[in-house]
Amino acid sequence: MPDVARYDEIADFYASGWTDAIDDPASARLLDLLGPVAGGRVLEIACGHGRVSRELARRGAAVVGVDVSQALIAKARAAERDAPLGIRYLHADASRPSVLREFPPFDAVVCNFCLSDIDDLEGAVATAAGALRPGGVFACSILHPCFPGGPGVSGSWPGDARYHAEGWWRADGELSALRRQVGANHRTLSTYVNTFRRHGLWVDELAEPEPAPEWAAKRPEAARFPVFLVMKCVKE
Repeated sequence: MPDVARYDEIADFYASGWTDAIDDPASARLLDLLGPVAGGRVLEIACGHGRVSRELARRGAAVVGVDVSQALIAKARAAERDAPLGIRYLHADASRPSVLREFPPFDAVVCNFCLSDIDDLEGAVATAAGALRPGGVFACSILHPCFPGGPGVSGSWPGDARYHAEGWWRADGELSALRRQVGANHRTLSTYVNTFRRHGLWVDELAEPEPAPEWAAKRPEAARFPVFLVMKCVKE
């Protein structure tokens, strides 16, 4: 596990920009696809400062959150101390399945907008699949792999590259504040789906929620294309 994660240096910026209000279209659709969680056990991979974990706990789930960023986990634990919801947070690399050996199987695993932050996709998906009970649900949201961007908005791959050229890169769009700082791993849609399948996760439902009207109004060219992708998989 790295001594300093990419998000450690921008933890304050990230936490202030993504609050507990789950009103962005992709996060809201992710929770819709996940369905009722009351009474279930849910793992959040790359939980950050815990905004989705807290919403899941408020909906009645027993939640475990794991993140590689010590700074973000510290913020999540502080929020748990201030307003206890029974969430357990782990500072660990989610791409190493061994970090969850002590836990019984989960009913659901979620990953909100973070698969592109994880360098080892194979390891992270192995962790998600290994943590689930048979018939359990894995739900994730990502920037749409096919999103080409627009004026001032970086897409899913570098503007001077090709969709099929996978790899880590750092955005340069003036309106892409987060990805300018932490970068992202671009992968094709087929890479995601085939990786899920190798680990026994079958895609059950897809959603491509439109961005919020205020976002689209400021980025009309970018809003012409699919921006978000939300996927629900079931473990065989």
